[in-house]
Amino acid sequence: MKKNIDFVERADAYIRGQMRDEERHSFENYCKLHPEEASSYEQHILLLKKLNEYQKRIDFRSKLEAAYTQSRSEIPAKGKTASVVKLWKSYGYSALVAASVALLIVFSTLWISGFYTNVKDNSSKYSALKRDMNRIVSNVNAQNKVINHINSNVNKPDPSTFGGTGFALTANGFLATNFHVINGADSVYVQNHKGESFKAEVIFIDPTYDIAILEITDPAFQETAPLPYTFKESEADLGLDVFTIGYPREEAVYGRGYLSSSTGFGGDTVAYQVSIPVNPGNSGGPVLDEQGNVIGVINAKQKEADGASFAVKTNYLLKSIASISKDSLDRKIEINKNKNQLKGLSHTAQIKKIQDFVYMVKVY
Repeated sequence: MKKNIDFVERADAYIRGQMRDEERHSFENYCKLHPEEASSYEQHILLLKKLNEYQKRIDFRSKLEAAYTQSRSEIPAKGKTASVVKLWKSYGYSALVAASVALLIVFSTLWISGFYTNVKDNSSKYSALKRDMNRIVSNVNAQNKVINHINSNVNKPDPSTFGGTGFALTANGFLATNFHVINGADSVYVQNHKGESFKAEVIFIDPTYDIAILEITDPAFQETAPLPYTFKESEADLGLDVFTIGYPREEAVYGRGYLSSSTGFGGDTVAYQVSIPVNPGNSGGPVLDEQGNVIGVINAKQKEADGASFAVKTNYLLKSIASISKDSLDRKIEINKNKNQLKGLSHTAQIKKIQDFVYMVKVY
């Protein structure tokens, strides 16, 4: 909370021109490196602008009321009706404009503050694919008892509260998943299809694009073979055959379909719509074309519409990666854009190669 307050204070100082040149450059660079803060800054400017406009309308209304009061006191009673008509002709249209603008300001402020977003979230048919956080208590307790019975001396984490899917960005332990998968996590573990589990750290989040970057920090993790797939920056074509691998349950599940729309829910240009049925746990899984190019990251589905799923476009994933401060990394994130080992292989052969690079993400 203190960080947010400090940012707002810096933003106000920047807007009022109360910063030295060095401070202004520092603030501008900070916004470039933190797109989520930059978005908040833009909303803050819009809100201030609207509030200033609203204050001007209030001042105008005060003047209008003062003029009306003075008119009533100065004009004789028999001319009262005529004076009111005259006053209306002079100020009535402006008063209507002022009232309209005031209503616009109120609704705009509610929109910026997230009021309508919350209402929409409660009633929308569009849902993020987060694993059910309210698992049946009896199952959780039973699992705890089994773990404790197997080896009470081994320090193991409690069963995960929810999770999703992640996939490798590099061979040296960097993974991509959705922001909503790891949001609020105390700790994160990833598990490969062999059942091997590794500790991971969240090194970057981009809530705007629902992207999170993880780094496997477990000393037991060994660098994998080079990634067999590449990342496609350009727009994918409508009708393209696509597939995904994810963890809606405790083992990898393959899904196949096609790209049904170049935009996501409500015309969102950040995402594609794909005709692959997905379930909670698929969030963060890669969407690939038949040539072995990653074109998106599964992040949502539409309720009451069978097979209507959404995936953040790879281009925005790469933008998120590019915005990570190099000083915050111990190792480079080198994305594979050229060496594709999946092209020309059958689906079964492609899946065998890919499954080593797709992980179950467990959040505690």
